[in-house]
Amino acid sequence: MTSWLDTPTHREWLGRGLADVLRFAMGSIRREGGFHHLAADGTPLPGRAPLLFLTARMAYTAATGVRHGIPGSGELLEHAVTSLTGLHADPVHGGWLTEPGVETRKSTYDHVHVGLAASAALGVGHPGAASLLEQVVEVVDSRLWDPDTETLRESFAPDWSDPEDYRGANANMHGVEAFLAMGRATGDAVWHRRALAVAERLVDGSARAHGWLLPEHYTAAWEELPEYNREEPMHPFRPYGATFGHSLEWARFLLQLESSPLVGSPAWLLEGAEALARRALDGGWALDGRPGLVYTVGWDGEPVADVRLHWPVCEGIQLSASLARRTGDAHWEGWYRRLWDHAVRYFVDERGTWRNELDADMHEAGRIWPGRPDVYHCGGALAGPLEA
Repeated sequence: MTSWLDTPTHREWLGRGLADVLRFAMGSIRREGGFHHLAADGTPLPGRAPLLFLTARMAYTAATGVRHGIPGSGELLEHAVTSLTGLHADPVHGGWLTEPGVETRKSTYDHVHVGLAASAALGVGHPGAASLLEQVVEVVDSRLWDPDTETLRESFAPDWSDPEDYRGANANMHGVEAFLAMGRATGDAVWHRRALAVAERLVDGSARAHGWLLPEHYTAAWEELPEYNREEPMHPFRPYGATFGHSLEWARFLLQLESSPLVGSPAWLLEGAEALARRALDGGWALDGRPGLVYTVGWDGEPVADVRLHWPVCEGIQLSASLARRTGDAHWEGWYRRLWDHAVRYFVDERGTWRNELDADMHEAGRIWPGRPDVYHCGGALAGPLEA
């Protein structure tokens, strides 16, 4: 059986899809800097401020478009990098502002996305990327990285005081993603060694101990908080329970670590990637009787938040493509096709843009995130298989 990954018509289809989502993203450029949150029709949602992590993600996705030769991507990238070095920068305390002009806590989640953006921009030759990446390295080394636990701290007051008494797998996972990109961009092995250390704690340690459901919430001493946010199951960043979409992201990053020439590749990386994938896809698909993946499950494996989001499907697409390439196992080719069938039926609209969230009737909704604020995940679903 010929893999879809090697089929010219499928690869052309992926390229057209990437062009479609980047064309949609062009409408989000905000004249004052940053990016608008867009409604389904591509118009800006009122009352929504530009956010640092979304600006950084746009830089990353735009760099992907530049790499694939999609016209307009360079304009998006330039606007994103200019916004990161200007609008979002904190000239007083250093680092970046989550929301320009508003004194909120500085989050590691936001800052590591800037590292991802700078690395991607450097990879396609953006002239401002090297300086931006140097700033990220300084912030990570001086503020975010905890050498004692070999993990990332969570958040701080605007002046970098008052570190939060909490550690999150989400921020550390995106830290792994950023460190992988920073290592590829610079050739400095320290970033992949750090990524491996984080993954060892959270995946080979915590996820393995919980039957490959990954605990998301911890104290500053890395004690698990299994009941954290039980009353907020729809929280966009810190929901109660285990998140299958994050399992799929973690698995993808484990495969990137396994293939890294900058760090040794312990056997558990592939084992962990497949175990996370099987727990989420084989064990989690249509868990409540409806097609797709629920947002979260409890520690008994039963659904907690049953909303359908586009990004776990996108992560499943990228991961199954990578596993199909890495293992040659037809099981993952099957999942790759099944996930695309599901995405096209429920999430991709007639213009090639993606619905962000679906309700119980599989219709577009906005309980967690209104509108369509982000093309990072769907851009990855389209570009990732081309690069697998």
